[in-house]
Amino acid sequence: MFFTIPTLLTWARIVAIPLIVGVFHLPIDAPTRNLIATVLFVTVALTDWLDGYLARRLNQTSSFGAFLDPVADKFLVCASLLVLLELQRVSALFALVIIGREIAISALREWMAQIGAAKSVAVHMVGKLKTTAQMVAIPFLLFDGRLFGLIDTRLWGQWLLAVAVVLTVWSMVYYLQKALPEIRARVE
Repeated sequence: MFFTIPTLLTWARIVAIPLIVGVFHLPIDAPTRNLIATVLFVTVALTDWLDGYLARRLNQTSSFGAFLDPVADKFLVCASLLVLLELQRVSALFALVIIGREIAISALREWMAQIGAAKSVAVHMVGKLKTTAQMVAIPFLLFDGRLFGLIDTRLWGQWLLAVAVVLTVWSMVYYLQKALPEIRARVE
């Protein structure tokens, strides 16, 4: 299941990350860079939905794909947040909360899998809402202009990222609460 269409789409998402970052180093005007990065991000983010759909539709689900898919999402979000931090479009606190949570929960999931309790920290709806809020906020912040001459994407992106931060903390607390009985059992 290493070279299925869904897995290749996930790999493409990972390979596209340097392209999104690299756009901001091109010798072109800022609005064009912002537009190219936004289109790339949205296209790449849509492959997240597409690879899951195709995996189910083509009966090509695999444990490797289930592992790689969230890793690709985390790379995409973290790389984009670091670019936005460098461009001073997000606060360091927001970036730290989101990136720190991703590291902490990934480590928690790995440990829970090692002790045979992975189901207690399985993906929950609040985690999916967090990812959705991030995936909508980030392109708004990458675009950094007026969409259709009306929508201030920086303002909307910052509000949506604030929502994502709240959901990030909420989901981390949720997963830690689910894992706490196993943690206590192992510590005692």
